[in-house]
Amino acid sequence: MPMIHVKNWFRTYALFMLMAVLVLLFIEWLVHTKVIPAFIIPAPSSVIVMIITHWKALLFEHLRATMLEFLVGFTISLVFGISVAIAMFYSKIIEKVLYPAVLISQMIPIIALSPIFVLWFGYTIWSKVAVTFLISFFPIVVGTYDGLKSSESEYSELLRSMGATRRQTLLKLHIPMALPSFFSGLKLAIVFALVGATIGEWLGASEGLGYYSRRMSGNLNAEGVFAAITILTVLGILLFTLVSSIEKRVLHWKNEA
Repeated sequence: MPMIHVKNWFRTYALFMLMAVLVLLFIEWLVHTKVIPAFIIPAPSSVIVMIITHWKALLFEHLRATMLEFLVGFTISLVFGISVAIAMFYSKIIEKVLYPAVLISQMIPIIALSPIFVLWFGYTIWSKVAVTFLISFFPIVVGTYDGLKSSESEYSELLRSMGATRRQTLLKLHIPMALPSFFSGLKLAIVFALVGATIGEWLGASEGLGYYSRRMSGNLNAEGVFAAITILTVLGILLFTLVSSIEKRVLHWKNEA
């Protein structure tokens, strides 16, 4: 079975992988022929060398710090987002109060709020967690809430007529039917959370991949900047793939239908 999954994955993304390799080779050629200066876009081989040379600092110091901020912020946004969505689903008053507030929170540029979080929390982990939370909880709230709203149907009326309690209706009907929409929001949120942690580090931190990228940019070290970007990109792809795999396992009934 694992070999079948690998073959299916390769068949699906073979063209993309081929295109990515060709683009990287083309950039390598442009840099080595000095068509593009290396301080603007470094050669992919130089970025790989940078990662290999500084792998201890990148992975065990800066990546560790970014992952800690990401995990704390994403966990809080997950718990808070699901709770708010369920509360809005069951209470029209809460919906009228919180839904506009949730929307307004996304209208304010994160880049403008980050200095405020630094002012409130200092250069501690919590300023980065606050940015991570703010940027990632919106997809979870909207995805979960829209999924719960779509589950309102004749089935819920049937369950109530059969004597099902609100809790039983939630567990047996609303949550299962809301899962596809929830996972759609979750896949966005997990990537946004990583972006939020990086933004928080960029504006005020002493470690993390965002801080490392800013420091390398200040030193005009393009290889260092792109090394951090490469690690963040790979990490984002892995996190997205992880959630997609969980979604396929949880929603196996949907895939089999």
